Amino acid sequence: MPEARLEDSGSGLVPVEEGWFVVNAADAEWWTSPTFGSGCVFESDAAKFQQLGINISVVQPGQPLCLYHEESAQEGFLVLAGECVLLVNGEERPLRAWDFFHCPAGTEHVIVGAGDGLAIVLAVGARPEDEHISYPRSELAERYGASAVETTTDPQEAYTRAGHERPRHERPAYWDELPWSE
Repeated sequence: MPEARLEDSGSGLVPVEEGWFVVNAADAEWWTSPTFGSGCVFESDAAKFQQLGINISVVQPGQPLCLYHEESAQEGFLVLAGECVLLVNGEERPLRAWDFFHCPAGTEHVIVGAGDGLAIVLAVGARPEDEHISYPRSELAERYGASAVETTTDPQEAYTRAGHERPRHERPAYWDELPWSE
């Protein structure tokens, strides 16, 4: 397998072809959302990871990583810094730095920033061939701005109906506060 070529997308480096590569989180492409914080996914449309997704998300207190959902893929989340609240199967659980959440397929979940500062979360997930995802309407998740308006299996519908705009490919305003920006 050859080394992939990386190109600057305007908000960091992305692979533009299949292959192995090394990129620092500070140099990778970042996206920012007013609702869901910021993050990097290390892949691109041109070089999509086939078996395993991985990303780093940074959220402020009260910001969810995404909408409350369940899917047919196993995921894992490691809080690298800060505090969060895990919403899982209708329950709330506090998370702090170095807490790990194992999320088997079929588990309803979302992580929301908490505490007084930024939270940094590493997420990994399997990519099954026959992927299923559902966004249930949830009163608990609604209190955190993380619920679909109506239960749906269409991600675009879930986010659009909830009034969320697409993330912008740019670094967040708090970039200088992140550990890899030093």
